Amino acid sequence: MDEPSHSRDPGLATGHVPRGPVFEVHATEQAARAGLLRTAHGTIETPVFMPVGTKATVKTLDPDEVRALGAQILLGNAYHLHFRPGAELIRDLGGLHRFMGWPSPILTDSGGFQVFSLRDTIVRVDDEAVTFRNVYDGRATQFTPELAARIQRDLGSDIAMCLDQVPPSDVTRRELEAAVRRTTLWASRQREAPRADGQLRFGITQGGTDPELRRRSTEEIAELGFDGNAIGGLAIGEDRDAMFEVTGWAAALLPDDRPRYFMGIGDPEGILQVIEAGVDMFDCVLPTRTARTGSALTREGRLNLRNARFAKDERPLEEGCDCPACARFSRAYVRHLVNQNELLGLRLLSLHNLRFVVELTRGARDAIVRGGFVSYKREILERLTWAGS
Repeated sequence: MDEPSHSRDPGLATGHVPRGPVFEVHATEQAARAGLLRTAHGTIETPVFMPVGTKATVKTLDPDEVRALGAQILLGNAYHLHFRPGAELIRDLGGLHRFMGWPSPILTDSGGFQVFSLRDTIVRVDDEAVTFRNVYDGRATQFTPELAARIQRDLGSDIAMCLDQVPPSDVTRRELEAAVRRTTLWASRQREAPRADGQLRFGITQGGTDPELRRRSTEEIAELGFDGNAIGGLAIGEDRDAMFEVTGWAAALLPDDRPRYFMGIGDPEGILQVIEAGVDMFDCVLPTRTARTGSALTREGRLNLRNARFAKDERPLEEGCDCPACARFSRAYVRHLVNQNELLGLRLLSLHNLRFVVELTRGARDAIVRGGFVSYKREILERLTWAGS
């Protein structure tokens, strides 16, 4: 597999503020857009899928392997890295890029999603901070917007996310409104906090699928003037059609000269739907998590390699795929590895699934540039629907 063409932009010096506009849209098809996002560690072609490296690693994979798959940017998590091994230690060892051997851009989540998704660990939430018992030693810990900024400054990521309050999908409207208000308050505080040289900072909108609250949050966060904006608080259990509907009009409310990031989506339909809505960036653990269950993502749907029907199947996971798994091995061999709990099986499936999602996204970008995204999306989804029938 060839080295991806989007490797480091020689015009950008590590740790320095990018010259010129941070984000440029080069082509559109209806709301869908193809652009360039400039960071201190390279220029990213958008739309872009970000593999998740929560604890400074994409599980089971070497960074060079991930780059060779075409990944342009990884996601790390401030919550986990703050506790193990510690952001200050990573800073003293040269920053997150050097620590994990990844020279390309990195986005760090603030840890807000982790805190609020572990609802049983929360002790108190008020305007000053969220207090919770961390998952490592159970000690009471506080996260403030200022601390979220400091952790991400020490990590030295290219894009740092604001701390937000992520309410569950079944929350009351009163609680949802409080989360929207607090997310704006925290974002305004974090906006004023110091950041690493060249580090971009993104705000996050909340509001669930409530039209009034989502609109309010979107407008308030946009007014704060961040380098980019994320759509948060969706893909957490709400009705899927409602999620896509909200994304469609909420993305249009965000500034069109800043990147838009949908937090937490990675299935083929979801990726194509949010791209169609005008989203530029998205992440998800789905490709690697699906691999660890023994399944492959393909244009014909999800293949459960534990299934006996693959025992003598000499075909690759997907015809035409150039990933290391498909280039050398059969479905029968991968099935054998998975059923024998061999780590190579999980690695091969992780390589394939990430390549599949990266290529799906790259294909969408190419389609937008040539004016054929609507047809591209229809063909992909029709094939998935047919295969699953």
